[in-house]
Amino acid sequence: MSPTRRGGSPRPGDGAQPARLLLLSGLLLGVGAAAAVDEVVFHQLLRWHHFYDRSTTDVGLVSDGLFHAFGWFAAVGGAFVLADVRRRGAGPVRWSRWWGGVLVGLGAFQLWDGTVQHKLLRLHQIRYDVELLPYDVTWIAVAVVLLAVGAVLVRRTRPRPAVAGA
Repeated sequence: MSPTRRGGSPRPGDGAQPARLLLLSGLLLGVGAAAAVDEVVFHQLLRWHHFYDRSTTDVGLVSDGLFHAFGWFAAVGGAFVLADVRRRGAGPVRWSRWWGGVLVGLGAFQLWDGTVQHKLLRLHQIRYDVELLPYDVTWIAVAVVLLAVGAVLVRRTRPRPAVAGA
């Protein structure tokens, strides 16, 4: 079944769009989930850091709130994109593609956080007053594993071009 316009007619040349939207949904939900886990576990429960630690605690808490809002916007956006894919009725949902997107989103967020935010911009560190190397290595290793597994799932489920005359 091909994707349809609001009027019900198929969209010309739009066979790969549901697959792209499914991937986008997974990526957004993965980023949102990673942000939520980071915020809840490392910022709130363990209190290891705030999103922005280069100022007062009050500024750190406000930055955490903005960061938490970003994570929710990403997750809700991903849910809306998934609902749109389902609403379009473009055939069965390839859940392994969606999960691949989720894992890539999780890993990309983790890698961005661990390299750009922790090391390049120095917005915060994973923890303070400890030897950072084991934390950094673990943080980046988890990111790479999530990215790799997600990329394999996405690649295995990419849309194949239609065969002419089929």
